[in-house]
Amino acid sequence: MKAKAFTFQTMGVCSQEVSFAIDEQNRVHNVRFLGGCPGNLLAIGKLVEGVDATKVASLLKGNDCGGKGTSCADQLSRAITVALAEK
Repeated sequence: MKAKAFTFQTMGVCSQEVSFAIDEQNRVHNVRFLGGCPGNLLAIGKLVEGVDATKVASLLKGNDCGGKGTSCADQLSRAITVALAEK
């Protein structure tokens, strides 16, 4: 299985960066956040492992953290959307 790796700078959230890979079948792998809430962000990575990237982006889009208008999950959604357009 060949996967393309992506890294994005997050904005408006506690984490500074999110990295992940998308394989040839558009499944998400190896989600890692730099900074942020470790337990929650590890859980997000586990929950989306191997899931279709379009589905992950749709599920997490618009998730809000404390009225910030975004969240680490939303930032992952945005990053996946950009990655799919680049892929």
